[in-house]
Amino acid sequence: MPRSIQEILEHAEELARQFEDFDPEDASEIPVEEYVLQRAVVARARSERYLIEAVAQARTGGLSWQRIGEMMGTSAQAAQQRYAPLLESA
Repeated sequence: MPRSIQEILEHAEELARQFEDFDPEDASEIPVEEYVLQRAVVARARSERYLIEAVAQARTGGLSWQRIGEMMGTSAQAAQQRYAPLLESA
């Protein structure tokens, strides 16, 4: 089931916190596949954050939801439903 952008961002922040609090003394090895997946999750969250910021700038600059949707490969309604609540809470 797809997760919300907010959940993805929160998960990425938790992973970043874990990385910052990392103590090699307490570490155990993880499989390379798990490490690669962790890196992909963080990259996805950063991309989502960047996209949210870009959508906010686009809206501030007067870009319509129609044009934003076209650029994202979706409808205006889908883009607005996904991003408008995030822009309002920022």
